Amino acid sequence: GASEEVAPPVQQCFMVPKKEINMVSDMAKWKRSQAYADYMGFILTLNEGVRGKKLTCEYKVSEPIEKLVALLNTLDRWIDETPPVDQPSRFGNKAFRTWYAKLDQEAEKLVSAVIPKHLADAAPEVAVYLKESVGNSTRIDYGTGHEAAFAAFLCCLCKIGVLRVDDQMAIVFKVFNRYLEVMRKLQKTYRMEPAGSQGVWGLDDFQFLPFIWGSSQLIDHPSLEPRHFVDEKVVNENHKDFMFLECILFITEMKTGPFAEHSNQLWNISAVPSWSKVNQGLIRMYKAECLEKFPVIQHFKFGSLLPIQPVTS
Repeated sequence: GASEEVAPPVQQCFMVPKKEINMVSDMAKWKRSQAYADYMGFILTLNEGVRGKKLTCEYKVSEPIEKLVALLNTLDRWIDETPPVDQPSRFGNKAFRTWYAKLDQEAEKLVSAVIPKHLADAAPEVAVYLKESVGNSTRIDYGTGHEAAFAAFLCCLCKIGVLRVDDQMAIVFKVFNRYLEVMRKLQKTYRMEPAGSQGVWGLDDFQFLPFIWGSSQLIDHPSLEPRHFVDEKVVNENHKDFMFLECILFITEMKTGPFAEHSNQLWNISAVPSWSKVNQGLIRMYKAECLEKFPVIQHFKFGSLLPIQPVTS
């Protein structure tokens, strides 16, 4: 029956992941790992799941999805309760550390509210990914490595059977989209530094996945082509339907000057003829620029759900 589909039995005591990639020589090990295969498989499954679909379309919203949104709403509320402090430097507001300390303290409890009682042992391990997903409290920065931790958090919830195959669209459109809203609010409120940003040569200072899934949403769109996303009017009229355009809107709010100058990579992408080509190119770029770059992946945690062991199948 359905019970066999649940990932490895969670009865055994969960180990809180202690293994981190801490040497460059481990990069090859990471690329061959079960964790990498599962993570990439998860990203690509969701990529197919949202293909050609609008954010505003109808989809199933399960109870675990609702609970995850409630968790993110809590993080959002804590931002309101932790206003930025007066300090000499413009960037990296120290109030973020106060906000983060609260998450650090409450993360396991928040995760326990999402997962059923019989999987309670998984909470400490899953909570590690949640804590890693909001930025670094020492440097007060945020980047694609933190975003990857949130995707890993969702991947773990799939592996223990909390999220299921028919939750795919809701995972991206409801949960991940809400996560992006909260992260944008964090970035703005506490003036977070971009972690590992390549500046004008990078895709975006903070995010990557919404460009992948967002370009998949636009595949075979009857009228919107890649060249249109640099058109302000098109973005304003369609951003509520498409994650990709929502990202463009945020960039134009945060940056000044000509788009081609502050976001050169995206400007180049607008010249690609089709969304499916954009989507394939972004997946390749994500592997090369994020998952295979040591500074991004060095903090990735491994445990019983995302193991460092080589792929078995």
